[in-house]
Amino acid sequence: MHFTTEDLLNVTFAREPLPLVELGMAVVAWQRRDEQAVFGRWRGHVTRELPGRVRPLLDLLRPDGDNPQFVEPYSSTLEEGLAAVRDAAGALTDGQLARTAARAPGSASWLRALWAQDREAWDQLDGALRSVHELVIAPHWPRIRQSFQADVAWRTRLLAAHGIKACLASTHPRADWTGTVFEVPVEPDFECALGGRGLLLMPSPFWTGRPLLAEGPDGPDGARLLMYPALTPLPLVGPSAADGALDALLGRTRAAVLQLLVQQRTTSELARDLDISLPSVSEHTRTLRAAGLITTRRDGKAVLHSATGLGVDLLRSGG
Repeated sequence: MHFTTEDLLNVTFAREPLPLVELGMAVVAWQRRDEQAVFGRWRGHVTRELPGRVRPLLDLLRPDGDNPQFVEPYSSTLEEGLAAVRDAAGALTDGQLARTAARAPGSASWLRALWAQDREAWDQLDGALRSVHELVIAPHWPRIRQSFQADVAWRTRLLAAHGIKACLASTHPRADWTGTVFEVPVEPDFECALGGRGLLLMPSPFWTGRPLLAEGPDGPDGARLLMYPALTPLPLVGPSAADGALDALLGRTRAAVLQLLVQQRTTSELARDLDISLPSVSEHTRTLRAAGLITTRRDGKAVLHSATGLGVDLLRSGG
């Protein structure tokens, strides 16, 4: 991946995980056979729980992650994403069908019906996506967000301390730089030039392979998107925002406040997310600030809180 100076100055992080993107990665992770020590039990659970009607997704979402982008729209909610999938029907090409059918494990008849805009085929796709979301994504969304936010927080600190080259090189064990060219020597081979459009980084707690390059949310003229494995994959993320040693150290509510502040929040947002009073939030943030675990600044009438490097380190070691 060839960077210009402009590209190096325009590397940013996605703001949040996206439901259908993570759904696609979850279906991919389910089919892969790497990282068995981490994903083995999770894959077994998914196999037992998912109904047969999700099988059509396996024709679209293959284990290498190089999949038709229309199934993984950059939408912030499930319903918006499903509408975007439907809206893509008229833009699918014969070339995309041929490529997808060549990679599918089963008969191409369902794919041909989908590309022909057959209503029943699109209803099957909608039902399959809803089923996977209900069973695999929705119950674990807080943990998915936790993994995403912790990775972005840690990598942001890495970027500030060591620069963009160290930040990107850490996305894969074999990643490296030659001048301004970022390289990951893992098949399949491909080469691209960012051309000054920049790069958007998105960690996924489900993805386990090489970084994946795709068109970004702003289309072909905008920044490209690089998806890479989050530092902590979903099966290793605790079931609650504050757990174990961190709970004992800070107390459950204060630990939950610190965890939420991996992403900047206002006092009101903390009160809403934790269902506690504003005075209680103020007490907890005052204690965390005195310990050097968060910082607070005023932006107009809003008071904004965020975890410090020390706070992030504490979450990684004790969460």
